[in-house]
Amino acid sequence: MKEQPLISFIIHYIVGRLQPKLEAFDKEAEKRLSAAGAEDKSAIAQQLAGERRELEKKYEIRTWLTDAAARAGQISLVTHAVKYFHGDAKGSSVYSTVKTPECAYLSTATLHSPVLDAVGNSAALDVAKLLQTEHEGDSLLASLRRGDGSALAALAENDAQFEQWVSGFMLALSDKSLSTHQLAKQLFFPVSGMGNYHLISPLYSSSLAHALHLRINDSRYSEESVAARKARREKVWSPDEVTIFPDIAVQNVGGTKPQNISYLNSVRGGKSYLLRCAPPQWQQSLKPPAGQKTFFSSFSPETGRVVADLRRYLYSVSERESTMEIRQKRAEYVDDLIGLVFNHAAEIQGLTELRGWSQKPECILKTAHQLWLDPMRQDTDPDFKRLREGGDWIIEVAEDFSHWLNTHLNKNGKITLGAVEFREWSVLMRRRLREFDAVQQETWQ
Repeated sequence: MKEQPLISFIIHYIVGRLQPKLEAFDKEAEKRLSAAGAEDKSAIAQQLAGERRELEKKYEIRTWLTDAAARAGQISLVTHAVKYFHGDAKGSSVYSTVKTPECAYLSTATLHSPVLDAVGNSAALDVAKLLQTEHEGDSLLASLRRGDGSALAALAENDAQFEQWVSGFMLALSDKSLSTHQLAKQLFFPVSGMGNYHLISPLYSSSLAHALHLRINDSRYSEESVAARKARREKVWSPDEVTIFPDIAVQNVGGTKPQNISYLNSVRGGKSYLLRCAPPQWQQSLKPPAGQKTFFSSFSPETGRVVADLRRYLYSVSERESTMEIRQKRAEYVDDLIGLVFNHAAEIQGLTELRGWSQKPECILKTAHQLWLDPMRQDTDPDFKRLREGGDWIIEVAEDFSHWLNTHLNKNGKITLGAVEFREWSVLMRRRLREFDAVQQETWQ
């Protein structure tokens, strides 16, 4: 790669880091000056000017690179990260360089150019981004790995500073002593009858997860894919293929702070796609609930067991004062129950060969439940589509669920649940149903 583009990228990256800092500083400075009295404004303005100069000095190219090189040791660039299994795991993450492109199995080793993840101090992730961001087909990390430090050499004041930068940034790639942790996954594999064993610690491949994430997102959201899907829905020819990944699950890692797990986890918003690994279903015995008035008229034995467990739990705490622990446990039971309901609903919605089944005269299912369970009818029924997009059916389905659940929980007369619980179940169901419907919409498109 030519030297100048990478130098230009480094300069623009650092300037780009400074600009929002200056904007925030200027905004705060304006507030301080507005609030100051006339006699203090001159002194405060002078103080603020000094503080702004200090901020600008921190982001001078050489000063910032020296600081970044010093912080690079706080992160590790890896392919496999330990925190995906538990956010507090302190064991080693691994940078794997194994390559087996001819392997018949999908793994990190089969990736032509795996994207490296960064783990460690989340406050130093700006260093990881500097190293990893590609600019015109190259990156600072790639150049340093092949022994080309010309971009840094051109920016350094002298050879000593250049060597300091290179050695500092390379710490992000250096091998650290391997260790596991009690919160990491561990397998003790016996190797002899004398009590010897290998300690195997499986690690999550963030690089593979990211490659899958990019591939699936491209198949869903790229301009070509969107156009191809539209052509497929409208039954017109398209030069582009439609790629579908059926029955994808989404795993959320890191909660509200995905950056605490890793850099790539933050880029993905904490979401990782999971491909369906279940065996194929060769026979389809599932039928739509056209002969029922509501979807909640019949459910699997597993659903009944969860309802029974919840009833027993509520009875066991009925004499106790309500606490956060009790409310959370109760919500977990209801959440599990809603998950089972959605699993069954997704199966009904997946009866593509029976689309429009709710239009038949013999269907007695409530309209709101038809709108939920026969979504592909909207492709041929404009009135149905208008009602479904209105969203009022979600409220009715949620209230029917609440009524059904309260009825079953009050069944043996040991506990009595009323309007308060009804509202709680309804609110929870409405929120989950909106999320569920949004995910399913992508499958139907």
